[in-house]
Amino acid sequence: MDRSKEIIRTSWIGIITNVLLAGFKAAVGIVAGSVAVVMDAVNNLSDALSSVITIVGTKLSQRPADQKHPFGFGRIEYFSAIIIAVIVITAGVTSLIESVKKIFNPTDPEYTTTTLVVIAVAIVVKIVLGQFVKHKGEQLKSDALIASGSDALFDAIITLATLIAAGIMLISGLSLDGILGTLISIVIIKAGIEMLISPVNELLGTSIPEELTKQIIKEVSSFDGVHGVYDLILHNYGPNVKIGSLHINVYDTMSAHEIHGLTRKITMYMMEHYGIILTIGVYAVATGKNRRAELQGKVIQTLAEHKEIVQVHGFYLSEKENLLSVDVVPDVTVHDYEALISKLRDEIKPLVPDMDVAIVVDHNYSE
Repeated sequence: MDRSKEIIRTSWIGIITNVLLAGFKAAVGIVAGSVAVVMDAVNNLSDALSSVITIVGTKLSQRPADQKHPFGFGRIEYFSAIIIAVIVITAGVTSLIESVKKIFNPTDPEYTTTTLVVIAVAIVVKIVLGQFVKHKGEQLKSDALIASGSDALFDAIITLATLIAAGIMLISGLSLDGILGTLISIVIIKAGIEMLISPVNELLGTSIPEELTKQIIKEVSSFDGVHGVYDLILHNYGPNVKIGSLHINVYDTMSAHEIHGLTRKITMYMMEHYGIILTIGVYAVATGKNRRAELQGKVIQTLAEHKEIVQVHGFYLSEKENLLSVDVVPDVTVHDYEALISKLRDEIKPLVPDMDVAIVVDHNYSE
């Protein structure tokens, strides 16, 4: 079963479970004549909303790309997760307000055997459902499912806290309902904000996971003819669509036909194994005994000696254009790029006094 179908299947389990739980509560409430239990059944129907949002979001994300949206609609999943996270935060804020009211105006709990049975069943069902949906979300890397599962778990925690506080009140006469509710509400709001951050970051654009970066560089480096991999950039257009670019070093003795064949192999491999649409740029590494190769070694060695320089690559020398150019990646402590470029240029200039020197500052987007 593919990822989208599994997400929808899991969401339907959430909807069906909430509907059955609502039906159970409604039946017991009607038989026992308890309005509170019947109203709680209605609340369970609203709890199914997060699963409905997940299904709708997943369905919409599967729409094929069109002229206005050439990268598809995969990012809609992140909007689904944001909506559910907002629902969780709203529930936490509502619970916080009610809990604070109870601190100043405590009320005696009114529980019957019927309501206790219903609450106990609801807590167990919600915990099992929440753990299942959240686990599936982590497995499928679905922020919407993770948020939906967390929503069910928090609902169970709030109910359990209310039950515990009521028990303490009945036994000792001490009212902890408001205090306990306030603490749990704050935890839920914090968790909701954390749930919100993940999909928002995906929309803004986050760095590539370190493990994926290392794996891609290692596998691309293993192709015959590749002598270095640099400038890896990936853009996420949903869980199943990634578009990016990187540069590879090749010897200057390779023909255009050979380079074409090499880049074609790499792009096909990346699509097949990672689903990444990759554009590959090429840096030519000077070989043999000539001025270009000699200067390449001296320039790279000179620049690499600077502690604030993380990487040096992209060496280019053109006597026709009277130009020497090289790319450097500074570490995060460097902020004054103009000063850095000026300093490095002054060091390289004596090696080629008759040429223009261009120092290009690259940014490390993946490591």
